[in-house]
Amino acid sequence: MTTIIRRYVETDTGHRVPNHKSKCRHMHGHRYRFEAEIEGDIVEQSGVSEEGMLMDFSDVSSILMEHVHDVVDHAFVVYEGDELARAACELMGDEHRTVVVPFIPTAENLAKWAFEQVEPHIRTSYGNRLRLVAMHVRETPKSIATWRA
Repeated sequence: MTTIIRRYVETDTGHRVPNHKSKCRHMHGHRYRFEAEIEGDIVEQSGVSEEGMLMDFSDVSSILMEHVHDVVDHAFVVYEGDELARAACELMGDEHRTVVVPFIPTAENLAKWAFEQVEPHIRTSYGNRLRLVAMHVRETPKSIATWRA
């Protein structure tokens, strides 16, 4: 049996879905929640800081902050093939924070991207076999996408 923990960070991030049939083709933003789901065994080694845990929640937060939050918070994520949005962002020059990605920035694709950013940093300590099993991205209170390993 294994145990699962979850920890999240939230960002304010803009995007657009250029081929969308409705209003999501317009530039807009969301309060995203990026939530890591980590599975493993509880550390049983006596006297260590992580005793009784899979991984310290603050360590998970640090990873999420550095590799997801600090990359996309208060930024506009734009697909490299979206020439119109890229041109609009470039007009603002250094006054605008733009993150160019090789995919259309849907919640589904952002979940996969965030998983790929975080997964290499989830480290097993004391033999507890940790692994990132999923990244959940809440785009709106009613809309969540998940990427699973």
